[in-house]
Amino acid sequence: MIRSMTGYGRGQEVVDGLSIVVEIKSVNHRYFEYASRLPRGYAFLDDKLKGLLQQRISRGKVDVYVQIQALETAGSEVVVDHGLAESYLTALRDLTQRYGLRDDVSATALSRYPDVLTVRQAQVDEDAVWEAVSQVAESALTRFVAMRELEGSRMREDVLTRAATIREAVAVVEAQSPETVHAHMEKVEARIRDLLNGVPVDEARLLNEAAVFADKVAVAEETVRLCSHLDQLEQLIDSDEAIGRKLDFLVQEINRETNTIGSKCSDLSLTRIVVDIKAEIEKIREQIQNIE
Repeated sequence: MIRSMTGYGRGQEVVDGLSIVVEIKSVNHRYFEYASRLPRGYAFLDDKLKGLLQQRISRGKVDVYVQIQALETAGSEVVVDHGLAESYLTALRDLTQRYGLRDDVSATALSRYPDVLTVRQAQVDEDAVWEAVSQVAESALTRFVAMRELEGSRMREDVLTRAATIREAVAVVEAQSPETVHAHMEKVEARIRDLLNGVPVDEARLLNEAAVFADKVAVAEETVRLCSHLDQLEQLIDSDEAIGRKLDFLVQEINRETNTIGSKCSDLSLTRIVVDIKAEIEKIREQIQNIE
């Protein structure tokens, strides 16, 4: 099943006294690019989360947000940075003396300054924390992948519908191309007979002209290759592996064959059909840019 590179999943659980929230978001990217935002003191989770995500995500710019809150604070303590507090106090007293201000510094006011008071957490059991976080991350990842697959199924239907439209248009080109040659030769013959004003026409020369023109405008090889590429696209889009890059290359080949057909079509009606085919190809290209 194809997947979109755009997705979102969220998991939230309380595990072993920890309230954990994990959010996973992704957007289009040529390769797998990972970034995380973790609480202070939990940097050890970064590589583990990246490895977990890489097992189920091959492409996309993925952002992971993790929140961890201990419901029980046993073992935590408030630590005073006395050196920093003394520096703040000295600076404040200098202000009061220099500018004649009232010295009303209190312990409460001093404690509000950055980093004077910090909470020192109890020793973290990294293995236990990872086990808890990975459980929630798996839940978020499952929702994330499900969203990617749902969007991917919609993209699949759209791509297949447009591929079918292209196939129908190619069939029209194949059917009308010989008629175009015949109509062209009728015009050439009529023009020659008109110019010669009753002089017999060299039928061999006329047949040679028809053969040369037919060779120049023949599109059978291109239409066969184009239909073969469409067959590959339809098979590839149901693959279980990451196919975004392969589809991108395949669409380039489809577009190349279409350009060649367009360069050989001198009939206005066929030219319009080729333009319609190119419009469908461009819409397919836009879709596959978001396929994993």
